[in-house]
Amino acid sequence: MKWLLIALACIQLSECLVRVKLFKGKSVRDVLEERGLLEEFLKEHKDNLYSRFSGASNGESLGSTDSLANYLDLAYTGTISVGTPPQSFVVIFDTGSSNFWVPSVYCSSYACRDHHKFVPQDSSTFQMSNKYMSIRYGTGSMTGVLGYDTLRVANIDITHQEFGLSMTEPGSFLYYAKFDGIVGLGYPNYAVSGATTVFDNMMSEHLVEQPLFAFYLTRENGQSGSEIVFGGVDPNHYTGQINWVPVTVEGYWQIHLDSVKLNGQVVACENGCQAVVDSGTSVIVGPTAPIQKILHAIGAGPLNGPWNYVDCNAMSSMPDVTFTINGIDYPVPSSAYVVKRNSNGKQYCMSGFNHMSLPTTGIWVFGDVFIGVYYTIFDRGNNQVGFAKAA
Repeated sequence: MKWLLIALACIQLSECLVRVKLFKGKSVRDVLEERGLLEEFLKEHKDNLYSRFSGASNGESLGSTDSLANYLDLAYTGTISVGTPPQSFVVIFDTGSSNFWVPSVYCSSYACRDHHKFVPQDSSTFQMSNKYMSIRYGTGSMTGVLGYDTLRVANIDITHQEFGLSMTEPGSFLYYAKFDGIVGLGYPNYAVSGATTVFDNMMSEHLVEQPLFAFYLTRENGQSGSEIVFGGVDPNHYTGQINWVPVTVEGYWQIHLDSVKLNGQVVACENGCQAVVDSGTSVIVGPTAPIQKILHAIGAGPLNGPWNYVDCNAMSSMPDVTFTINGIDYPVPSSAYVVKRNSNGKQYCMSGFNHMSLPTTGIWVFGDVFIGVYYTIFDRGNNQVGFAKAA
């Protein structure tokens, strides 16, 4: 109750909260589809789209420090600036990674040509380091050098923020991305090259009222209001109480999942398993066998790659998929897990569930489909994740 009262006070004193408006625009998937390149891209990368989590088994710590999630369908972006005077960039705020990086003028890769690039010589506060970084993606990679400069997020300045300046961005994926860079919000021990994370600097410089941040994601196309708040929570964005869940491994935001139920029957995690809450993944990802059961129940047919089409007219008859976390049920209805698209004047629908590339893993990933239903709070001070029904 104490934390809620502090949060309410911060809402009244707007300077206590750092709000970044998020925008849901065209995803990489949309761009590829418009250009007739989606099917070829999926065939080329179908075994790697979720490589960040594919090496973990039930109860294990996930992955390594050099792998990131699939961003193929992610569309929530915000704007930050770096340097003096400020240079603006469109970024993803990603709880599934820990590094902050942007493209730079040092990068000659095809992917850097169509994005904003940081120019160190134009910033009077930039300092170069002697460290390099390399991050591997399921659908590409980046290498770069680390530097320091002032980062502006909403209405605050974070001085001497360590960040990556990309030098190479091989492959085509990042070229089609509608974002320039990534702000990782995972734990610091997963930061490549030991870089200091953005949120750790926010806390150490006393720029936030509380050591937590929260996501509110609107799901309908064109609907505004999505945001990430640093330093508090916004009670206008949720109803009921916040239920807190301990973090089990401090790297990704990893928690214990009691079970997964479909039509009242347990279809996964009979004896519990692990899950990651990841704003950098657009869908809910799980092991192959239970995902097949879910897809069959909603009429999506067999697994045929990362996108499974469903009948838009059958949504009302599709069952909830219920995740039990810390003894509390979190149903996800079809209105949340069916993703609607429009192409050439026609509407089609896709499932918001996808499978892991390796069938042996027991890890689940709660991406934006889940976060859109449940206002999600990431509490570094108490190493816990909070969920409340989104308003």
